[in-house]
Amino acid sequence: MSAAIPERSAGPGLEETLLARIRAVGPIAVAYSGGADSALVLAAAVRALDPERVLAVTALSESLATAELAPATELAASLGVRHLTPRTHELSRPGYRANGRDRCYFCKSEVLDVIAEVAAEHGFDRMATGTNADDAADPFRPGIQAGAERGVHTPLRDVGFTKSDVRLVSRRWGLPTWDKPATPCLASRIRYGIEVSSYRLARVDRAETAMRALLHRTGVRTSDLRVRDLGDAVRVEVDAAAVRAVMALPGLAEAVAAAGFGHRPVKVTPFHSGALNIEPSALPQQE
Repeated sequence: MSAAIPERSAGPGLEETLLARIRAVGPIAVAYSGGADSALVLAAAVRALDPERVLAVTALSESLATAELAPATELAASLGVRHLTPRTHELSRPGYRANGRDRCYFCKSEVLDVIAEVAAEHGFDRMATGTNADDAADPFRPGIQAGAERGVHTPLRDVGFTKSDVRLVSRRWGLPTWDKPATPCLASRIRYGIEVSSYRLARVDRAETAMRALLHRTGVRTSDLRVRDLGDAVRVEVDAAAVRAVMALPGLAEAVAAAGFGHRPVKVTPFHSGALNIEPSALPQQE
């Protein structure tokens, strides 16, 4: 199910403002997750600077959902951009593993430090992220601080691009990511206060993969899907209109259990972006 098309129309002036901002920065390495925001920054950089003056860098770690890399690689290739995929080690950072509400700060610090190093090796001393104006207004974005400390450029934010603007311009430019649902790192599915581990990240990834396969087989459609690790329970979040259908799916609990959650209770609720940000943290637990 595609994202809704915003009703308002972004004029050509908005696009040119973005391109002008990137031209002012010059040759740039883009922290490229393959999501709608970073994909637009990458495409805009190619238009503003030409492909040889742009570098796409995707951080590979346990935090990246396995299904994300292939389409990101395909889009970068279609834009004619060099695409590097260095390994990052978020789990080596105690602040990330502790999974407090500042977890994203430690994640972004690791990712941006690695990308900066790789970019410098290829002759790029400036880096950009896909942070947009809506992100900057969100109180639960500690990762933005990590970028600011490192002098990272945020062209979408700088020119006031909202998420709606990102989707409008991406669609106008024919980018396949224009209606792609948000796909934050896998750690965002683990309730605060529960230690992040390779095992927890992997089973969330497996559970979401299994759920997508189950939804595809049964013809149930949803734009958004999250499997939340709550410690002693699991919550599957889908579009509000799909909740009843998903609850009735045969094999739902078995699919989640087989992914590594065992016999924990499974609840299906409407998707809410950043749902764990507004819930109490769990006490630290051992697996």
